[in-house]
Amino acid sequence: MADRKPARQQPDSFAWTEENKAWCETQIAKFPEGRQASAVIPFLWRAQKQEGWVSIPAMEAIASQLGMPYIRVYEVATFYTMFNLRPVGTYFVQLCGTTPCMLRGAEELAAVCEKVIGPQNTVNESGNLSWLEVECLGACCNAPMAQINDYYYEDLTPEKLEEILGKLDRGEYVEPGVFNPGRHTSDPEGDNTSLTEASLYDGSAAKKIDKLPNSEPAEAG
Repeated sequence: MADRKPARQQPDSFAWTEENKAWCETQIAKFPEGRQASAVIPFLWRAQKQEGWVSIPAMEAIASQLGMPYIRVYEVATFYTMFNLRPVGTYFVQLCGTTPCMLRGAEELAAVCEKVIGPQNTVNESGNLSWLEVECLGACCNAPMAQINDYYYEDLTPEKLEEILGKLDRGEYVEPGVFNPGRHTSDPEGDNTSLTEASLYDGSAAKKIDKLPNSEPAEAG
C-alpha cells in the first residue's frame, strides 16, 4: 500500500500566485452557491502545479477558500495518489511496477532509478530528480514505462532510462513517447500482418447508399 503520510517538514504558509488566484475565482463561479467544495480536486491539482506538491498549508488555504472543513480536504489529498504529499524533484519519475511492466523489466528500471536518483521519495542533490514506484498507468502495451511529470516515456530499457535521467538532470529536454525504434506508438513491432487490403480503406468495399435512412416524409396520421 502506498505511503500517504504528509511530509514532516512543512512550509510556514501557502499563497496563490496572482495568475492562480484569478483562476480560482473563475472556477468557483462555475458552482452554485453552497457547492464550492466540489472544486476541491481541481484546486488541489492547481496547488500541486504551482508548488510541485500539496502541503498542509495549501490544504488549509483551500479548505478556507472553499468553505469546507480542513479534514475533508485532507481526506481527498491523502486518498488520491496523484497528489504528492512530499516535495518532489523538478522531474518527478513515476515508474509503473504493475504486472505487465514488471514482466517486461520494471525491476531493472527501478534499479536504475536507485542508482541515478537514490531511494524512493527522496530528491537528488541537484533537486532535479525524484522517483516513486506506482500502480498501473494504463500504457501496458508499451511496457515497461514511466510517467515523468505529465508525459509518458514508453518501451524503456535500463540503458535508455539512464540516458533520459542523465539528460533531465542536466536540464536537457527529452521528447516523450515510444523509445523502441521498431514500433510506432502502440502498434506491434514490424510490418502490419492483418487488415492490409487497400479496399478496407478506400471505400470500395462499402455498400452503396441509395438514400439516407429515415428520409421519407412521415405519413399523416
